[in-house]
Amino acid sequence: MLFVEPLFLVFFAAIFIAYWSLPSLTARKTLLLIGSYVFYGAWDWRFLGLIAFSTLVDFCIGKRIADNTDKKKLYLIISLVSNLGLLGIFKYFNFFAQSAVDLAHVFGATLNYTTLNIILPVGISFYTFQTLSYTIDIYRGKLKPQKSLLDFSLFVAFFPQLVAGPIVRAIDFLPQLETKRLWTNIPFKACLLLFTIGFIKKTVISDNLAFTIDQVFSNPDSYTTLSIIIGTLLYTVQIYCDFSGYTDMAIAVAGLLGFSLMKNFDAPYLATSIIDFWRKWHISLSTWLRDYLYISLGGNRHGTIKRYRNLMLTMLLGGLWHGAAWTFVVWGILHGLALCINHLWHALKAPRLPNFLGWAITFYLVSMAWIFFRAPDFATAFTMAQSYMMIGTSGTQSLGAFYAFILIGLFATHFVWQKANIAARIEALSSTKFAIILGATIPLILLLHPVGYRPFIYFQF
Repeated sequence: MLFVEPLFLVFFAAIFIAYWSLPSLTARKTLLLIGSYVFYGAWDWRFLGLIAFSTLVDFCIGKRIADNTDKKKLYLIISLVSNLGLLGIFKYFNFFAQSAVDLAHVFGATLNYTTLNIILPVGISFYTFQTLSYTIDIYRGKLKPQKSLLDFSLFVAFFPQLVAGPIVRAIDFLPQLETKRLWTNIPFKACLLLFTIGFIKKTVISDNLAFTIDQVFSNPDSYTTLSIIIGTLLYTVQIYCDFSGYTDMAIAVAGLLGFSLMKNFDAPYLATSIIDFWRKWHISLSTWLRDYLYISLGGNRHGTIKRYRNLMLTMLLGGLWHGAAWTFVVWGILHGLALCINHLWHALKAPRLPNFLGWAITFYLVSMAWIFFRAPDFATAFTMAQSYMMIGTSGTQSLGAFYAFILIGLFATHFVWQKANIAARIEALSSTKFAIILGATIPLILLLHPVGYRPFIYFQF
């Protein structure tokens, strides 16, 4: 059930009407929990047991951690093993098993293993991190255990952000369940505009670019160097529009129900350094990795060398979180190296780069790293990376100037939209003018909407 499908719009309309019609807070939360399980079960009902299991385990362990201070570390370990164990089995078992076989082959040994026919549960990486934030925060004394199983279950399964984020923390979401939401406090125009923007990003931009990008990444040897560069930049645009489009819609849907989710993107492609990029890209993940992984490893408290080690480990594991493939690990390593160099530059008190130069370097490196994120294998990634850096040979097929103009137009629109704060200007319009603009946008969306629906890129994570 994709956010851009008519089925979801019907589903949400039913939830929306019923939710605001119910007078009782408990009834509203019960409705949202049932709706969330229906939403998740629409992907594959068999995985409802997994999310229910994670919910019950961490609900009980949270209480144990708070009630047994002498054994709280043991209970935290149980939570970590339970959640990461499920994630490891469903997402990484075949990957590590195959890697072990390949490594043994390098040393002349032969190993055999049986591949498990496992379907990756949608959103398991996201809700695993959410429940872990709950038990870790209780362990650290930042949060008290939740007394209501209904509230905790809704925190884990809340459908707007369940399958692709933003990653919600218990300390931010659970307090919102304590009071009844009022319709008069809903920023209706802002939510409607944000959903429309997300819809356009996903369908009009991301999905329309997808076919061309797939062609380039499936056979890069056939394309010219310039076409490889354009194809890489197209994917840079696609993944941003696809993922930020989803989270725009998720935040908007949650907002229409009276709930506030954290901003997940803040114009990351206008960042002037790699540090700045990670403050603006997938903010819910980058701050989660910082607070629960980087700081747990020691952060910057034990000297420069260990600080860089912790940065590298955090980004390496962040890359692996995205997918069970070594290409994702390399993507994480590239970002880890860039972050270390960026921090070293600051530590040496080197002169600050002009904004345009800093932006150009950052965007170039981020776009190149996306090659490893998207490529199906290392052969494809290295072929494209060589062409992207203009040190390799390529084919004769060309994408044509049309896509170059598309890129220029999209970047110009993005820059002006952010710098002129156009969204806020539209929200400030009278209801009549706002409705006219929104009404005029719908035919444009229908005209440019591609045939069929493509799953959101981050559903695979």
